[in-house]
Amino acid sequence: MADFDWKTRFGPLLDQLSEDGLAAWAQTLRQQLTRRFDDNPHGDLDRWQAALARLPEMAGVEAHLDRSAVTLTSPHALTPEQQKHLQQGLRGLMPWRKGPFDFFGTRIDTEWRSDWKWDRVSPYLSDLSGRRILDVGCGSGYHCWRMLGEGAGRVIGIDPGLLFLFQFLSVKDYLGNVPADLLPVRMEDIPEGLETFDTTFSMGVLYHRRSPLDHLLELKGTLRRGGELVLETLVVEGPEGFSLMPEDRYGQMRNVWFLPTCDTLLRWLDRTGYRNARVVDVTPTTTDEQRSTDWMRFNSLQDFLDPDDPSRTVEGYPGPLRATLIAQKP
Repeated sequence: MADFDWKTRFGPLLDQLSEDGLAAWAQTLRQQLTRRFDDNPHGDLDRWQAALARLPEMAGVEAHLDRSAVTLTSPHALTPEQQKHLQQGLRGLMPWRKGPFDFFGTRIDTEWRSDWKWDRVSPYLSDLSGRRILDVGCGSGYHCWRMLGEGAGRVIGIDPGLLFLFQFLSVKDYLGNVPADLLPVRMEDIPEGLETFDTTFSMGVLYHRRSPLDHLLELKGTLRRGGELVLETLVVEGPEGFSLMPEDRYGQMRNVWFLPTCDTLLRWLDRTGYRNARVVDVTPTTTDEQRSTDWMRFNSLQDFLDPDDPSRTVEGYPGPLRATLIAQKP
């Protein structure tokens, strides 16, 4: 099988960035993608590429990006052979964690009901029409598609997980040249002081950062003046100034560092130079929203909570509580 042709995949975006006055970023990305795909390719790259290639060609595909499941439809019914290839391709890209998706009647019941998060966040967003958006830690790109469905002018998701890239491409390959892309890079790979995005989303990332204040500053650097930050993260109840730092793991996750209270998080946003910060939603995560499914068969939230007291994690910490905040860059 031929190597993954990242130059063809990402070439249009890199050209667009250069046209938009971001040639330095485009050049940096070329170097990063060369290292990722040419110098140090992932061992599963060929398997994921083969799964993507199994997806059947379909005529007249339409995308419905304003539904709970990102949905692809065609006026033509799938033949049994096409249905077989569709199942083989999509299951070859398991586990599916963020969604749901619907490919021509095949519904992917992902681990997370990411549509529930979108429904909680979307009423408080500035109108996304025509906006340039960055989605940090975007996973499979589910929310990127929902942003595009709200009229965004350009959506760029970043996430270093290469399986997420192929899940994203499973949708994009049916849609062609749409202004949505997923880059397999980390937040720290984004140039400092980019100051180009109208809205930057960071959902489910902050608690994975050893230095949450540095993350907030990095996010601010991506925004133009007056741009909007949408921040969603784990929090705990308590007074301003308090933040829980797990001794080792939180919900079996090793890479959880700080779980602040909402008032502490507001103070962090103020100290890092944001304005008009406000909490728009606080919701406990339940096993209805995050769970194992036929498309994600590994352990999930039910395995990370105390079986005798599901309001606490197996380590004895308060169970997952997620807050969404919105703030502006002056």
